[in-house]
Amino acid sequence: MERDTAETGGFSPLLSRLGQQLDAFLRFDGTDAVDRREFWTAALNGSVPEEGIGAAGVVDELEQTLLPNGSVISSPRFYGWITAGPTTVPTVASAAAMIAAPQRYTITAFNRLEELSLEWLAQLCGLREHMRGVYTSGGSVANLVALGAARQFAFEQRGVDPAADGIGTAGVAIYTSAEAHHSVHRSAAVLGLGRAAVRAVPVDEQQRMDVAALAAMIEADVAAGIVPVAVVAAAGTTNTGAVDPLRAAGEIARRHGIWFHVDGAYGLVGILDERVAPLYDGLELADSAIVDPHKWMGAPVGIAATFVRDRALLHRAFTQGPSDYLEGSFADQDDVETSVDSLGIPYGDLAVELSAPSRGVVVWSILREIGVAGIRARIRRHNDFARYVAERVRRHPRLELLAEPVLSICCFRYAAPDIEDLDAFNSRLLRRLVRETDHVPSSTVVNGVFAIRPCFLSARTTHADVEDLVEAVITIGDDLRER
Repeated sequence: MERDTAETGGFSPLLSRLGQQLDAFLRFDGTDAVDRREFWTAALNGSVPEEGIGAAGVVDELEQTLLPNGSVISSPRFYGWITAGPTTVPTVASAAAMIAAPQRYTITAFNRLEELSLEWLAQLCGLREHMRGVYTSGGSVANLVALGAARQFAFEQRGVDPAADGIGTAGVAIYTSAEAHHSVHRSAAVLGLGRAAVRAVPVDEQQRMDVAALAAMIEADVAAGIVPVAVVAAAGTTNTGAVDPLRAAGEIARRHGIWFHVDGAYGLVGILDERVAPLYDGLELADSAIVDPHKWMGAPVGIAATFVRDRALLHRAFTQGPSDYLEGSFADQDDVETSVDSLGIPYGDLAVELSAPSRGVVVWSILREIGVAGIRARIRRHNDFARYVAERVRRHPRLELLAEPVLSICCFRYAAPDIEDLDAFNSRLLRRLVRETDHVPSSTVVNGVFAIRPCFLSARTTHADVEDLVEAVITIGDDLRER
């Protein structure tokens, strides 16, 4: 049999070349990808090649066409989405796992790190010892998994197995704040509960869930025969970084026997900053919680974790059932003599993915490299950046603070009495900021008004970057106002 013509070895020279190009990319001294759009569009057009160009040729194209025209998300001045470019060590760990453990299963060191890193991550985030986790691809899937457990719990209390038999025609409700991430709504849709089942609980002036309104909504629904599935509180909202009153929300959920879920995809690790740690009081009431290491911890995109108080619920909610080609391929758990005698922990029956990469090694590598102290220092630094922007805004006569920073997000705008439409003005300002400088914040709406919204997550961002961002907003705002 002839051997495949694909490259089957020789990683060192290829990775060495790419490493140099990646280092060059991270200097961010090139042009934006759109500036060379015609070049790379033309270069990447064409029909499927009949003959390959070989490993060296592919690396040449990576160097010349792709890497110079990559995303600004890795830039230290990208503050838009709650996603930042990964740091070096977890990227290397991810690449190593792609080769040495392309699946998270079987009895290997990588499989061991799935469970160990989940234990470490739970400790890092202040979760109780009984919480057990599973990795998924991101916060949306992590919320889906948690709410799948909530659905299972809610209906099992009523003698129904929803994963096996469905939920029938029962009316259901999920309660979350009006500021909640819409992955909650999508989860409700995917789980057969329906987007309309998600109740938007009003928020206070600090963008936190109004727990009095929550209690009233639950009581009205219970009286009407609605099945309450979950209360979802945010530990760091996407819009402003607000932390809902966890204890009050959790106690209301517990009083009614409702599953209490904490969406901490962005902000759960914020508990490490002792200045805001009191806001997380009540986290111990959570039946489930999520966190995304690919956000504030600097992991490559594609890593989130769902923690639940009873992982058996996940198994009942998500097991795919036995498959002859899988179960028949392994020995008994007590008869393991080789790495492929067992799948190890059946993570594929605890969430929605069967095939999945070894994500634990990535989280493990971050914590081994910089430890809890390093993560804490990063979080404090980024929270300080948001507070610094707020202080600059408060001291400037033509800037207005729209939400007091809680975590690493600061929402503000340019404002002056002679500007008739501040929303339209700040929208134009933001577009010029993104197009004329290398600063990339996003926008949101706070208490009904348009806001410029930098979110500081990148390990590469410096105080000088933050200072320059504020100056750029002032300069562009002044210029727009004079026209």
